[in-house]
Amino acid sequence: MKRALTLLVLLILSVMSPALAAGKWVATPYAPAKVVFEFYLDDPQKIGSALYWVRALMNPLQAAPYNYTPEDLNVVVVIHGNEIVTVATRNEAKYQDAVERMRYYADLGVSFRVCGQAAEDFGYAVKDFQDFIEVVPNAITELAHWQQQGYALITPHVMEKKFDIETIR
Repeated sequence: MKRALTLLVLLILSVMSPALAAGKWVATPYAPAKVVFEFYLDDPQKIGSALYWVRALMNPLQAAPYNYTPEDLNVVVVIHGNEIVTVATRNEAKYQDAVERMRYYADLGVSFRVCGQAAEDFGYAVKDFQDFIEVVPNAITELAHWQQQGYALITPHVMEKKFDIETIR
């Protein structure tokens, strides 16, 4: 009798285990974001991928169940790597897609700030940048400032894609 009961329990568990093993959706109770992104990229072409990090923050917070408006979100992007060339007006044609995306986010209230020291290293002056760019004295000081104001620091790590999803799935 005991053996039959053990077998019955094992049979029930084996049938239920696939259902128990499945993941579940959780709607974390997110508050409106206060985020500073640090863009310090080695290749200007990676700016597009880094901007997906901004999208990945904003889109879920603007969708149900959160339904925050862009005005509810406080997002700052500090630019101080080789991607600085993407926001120079003389390079607008070369980086048009990225500039349009940044302008879109700027219109939603995202603040784009360029490190003044990096700008100087690249030979740029304030007048050389897109109209949605604010030049600040120093990127590191700027990042510290926003963190002291309670902003979370997010630094996108943009990697080279070596495998397509189907190959590694």
